[in-house]
Amino acid sequence: MTFLSRRTVLAGTSALAAVPLIRPARAQAPIIKLGVLNDQSGVYSDDTGMTSVACVRQAVEDFKADGFTVEVVYADHQNKPDIGSNIARQWFDREGVDAVIDVPTSSVALAVNQICREKNKVHLNSGAATTDLTGAQCTPNTVHWTYDTYMLSKSTGGAVVKSGGDSWYFITADYAFGQQLQRDTAKVVQAAGGKVLGSSAYPFPGTSDFSSFLIQAQASGAKVLGLANSGADTINCIKQANEFGLTQTMKIAALLFYNSNVHGLGQEMSRGMVMTESFYWDLNDRTRAFMKRLLSQKPAQYPNMVQAGCYGATLHYLKAVASLGAAAAKADGRAAVARMKELPTDDDAFGKGHIRQDGRKIHPSFLFEAKAPGENKGEWDLLNLVATTPAEEAFRPESEGGCPLVKK
Repeated sequence: MTFLSRRTVLAGTSALAAVPLIRPARAQAPIIKLGVLNDQSGVYSDDTGMTSVACVRQAVEDFKADGFTVEVVYADHQNKPDIGSNIARQWFDREGVDAVIDVPTSSVALAVNQICREKNKVHLNSGAATTDLTGAQCTPNTVHWTYDTYMLSKSTGGAVVKSGGDSWYFITADYAFGQQLQRDTAKVVQAAGGKVLGSSAYPFPGTSDFSSFLIQAQASGAKVLGLANSGADTINCIKQANEFGLTQTMKIAALLFYNSNVHGLGQEMSRGMVMTESFYWDLNDRTRAFMKRLLSQKPAQYPNMVQAGCYGATLHYLKAVASLGAAAAKADGRAAVARMKELPTDDDAFGKGHIRQDGRKIHPSFLFEAKAPGENKGEWDLLNLVATTPAEEAFRPESEGGCPLVKK
């Protein structure tokens, strides 16, 4: 125990008397912290990466928060679940992150999904394709915004079968995303009377030579080569397929392919390929207005649907935070997601929509065909719209997903 002398007390009292009265400081505005977690250096870095970060920053700028401050951080999960999980835990436990955004690579997304539930934080997924996020592994903390394997297989797979591609061989990234995309597309092919003649699964990540798989595909006699992969893997498969002359006997169905991939691959090699996206920068006046604003962020490329999904999901989350109150949203991620589901969605990238009980964001999907060289009016004028799947038909019916949040 410490004792103070009378002289010390009196001296302290005199000193206090000499100090002018300080008024209480104005309460600091709450900080909502957003963490963009994606591939910054690997096979999906062009599909997500810093352009996703630019889209999140654009959403913050467009929202113009009043009453709270928004900060954005980002990190590279290297497509590895353990690295992604460690980053998410550190963000939540030490850095005050409230919502994790993007999270491509389904194995990483599913791992982070459970951490968000455990820590009661928000998971705004744009980059992963697995339908498990709105199925068996759905949580009250997650919104799956942009696309999934059901949407891709129904639109792209269905279109290729209708055009005569009734026998398939798959080259598949051997993890949750590729496996599920192959299964979903195979169902579409078989339901239409087609056949799957074989498949090759390759280790992900780390594979760059696809020659042995392409030889097997060619030997199968299938009409269609189904690529159940994405990013640099898809581009390498297409380039090597052209080198082998495989495209003379087989049609390539790139089941997850973006306008940014067309740009990277080149129009000569991409010409005539069909792909499904839920966003395209030149789709309408609102998407063009979004693109014009985004250029101020100096993104590395025009955004694809995943990157635009980061914009739409972030903007809607911030609307929910404002509606709920920043302090309440920070304290309870489940409450923030519940408010997101209550509010109708509307943004320049995706238009009007809503979020279902299972966390699935609902909007139309669009089937595009890559333009041939000379058809485009500019560097990023790459796609022609072929068909539209209405919002209520684009995704798996809520009753079929097995999400425990769905009230029967």
